[in-house]
Amino acid sequence: MTAFFQSLGMNYEWAWFIATVCGILLIALPLMLAVAMIIYVDRKVWAAINLRRGPNVVGPFGILQSFADGLKVFLQETIIPSAANKGIFILAPIVTFTVALGAWAVIPFDAGVVLADINVGLLYILAISSLSVYGVVMAGWASNSKYPFFSAMRASAQMISYEVSIGFILVCVVLYAGSFNLTEIVMSQKGHGLGIVNGYVFNILLFPMWVMFFISSLAETQRVPFDLTEAESELVAGYQTEYSSMSFALFWLGEYANILLMCSLNTILFFGGWLPPVDWAPLYYVPGIIWFLLKTFFFFFMFSWVMATVPRYRYDQLMRLGWKIFLPISLLFVVLISGWLMFTRYA
Repeated sequence: MTAFFQSLGMNYEWAWFIATVCGILLIALPLMLAVAMIIYVDRKVWAAINLRRGPNVVGPFGILQSFADGLKVFLQETIIPSAANKGIFILAPIVTFTVALGAWAVIPFDAGVVLADINVGLLYILAISSLSVYGVVMAGWASNSKYPFFSAMRASAQMISYEVSIGFILVCVVLYAGSFNLTEIVMSQKGHGLGIVNGYVFNILLFPMWVMFFISSLAETQRVPFDLTEAESELVAGYQTEYSSMSFALFWLGEYANILLMCSLNTILFFGGWLPPVDWAPLYYVPGIIWFLLKTFFFFFMFSWVMATVPRYRYDQLMRLGWKIFLPISLLFVVLISGWLMFTRYA
């Protein structure tokens, strides 16, 4: 894209700047539209599983319900509690939203369709996703209310606990791919399963890692059954309790952008990214971005399915799963996969 703007007579610096801004907008604007639509899909899936109709009034089949909700919060008054730390209170949703968008910079939607194809893309994702806890902690502390504060403490412990096991799971993928670059990780999955299936998920050593990564994704995004930060029977609405209007909406946008990010990471790391499910020539005529979006939507459906069917964990069960089950198992598989690759590749 930089070359295109240079062909219009711009110098390199301006061409690069405008190309980068255009790339950011090409990701951010469709992502915001996607968030609006997946909230609608989320509610429809919950309704179908619970034998209800879900949104069905605003627009055809209720498809405009999310936009109506967005307009409603936009027109509401922003209320800041008198005892709150106003600066941090306002900054918290901005941090959550900004960090959620920043992680998408290295996500490859197709071969070459990525804003920043850096060699350490996976490390970048791990680092920037770790920053999302700051928005929650800032919101909980700045609200000067006990329920948001309890929620912030829960969120920090929960996200740290599951990021440890996610880190070791990612090490297993990197060992097989031999790179931290997300594009190279996707290409290394071509024909990996029995020579015909694109994806690591059919590898007997990596399938358990995918199961753990999927469950950890639920915990990292505070989805049911790990939504202890927003447990309405205990904490009203958790760290969002004192928020209203667009500040509340920014938390929701950040939360669903993170959910879509985790769905896309499941697709990229274990299910072949933009590659078709089977390494068969006719399937490559379908644009890679279509396969990527279909796989990501499938994982979002699984997220919604879990939310509608699985009861909430107790907090001790949440911590036990992260520290006593996922951490030792992921460490064990790092050793097993390292040994297997040393035996088969370098023996």
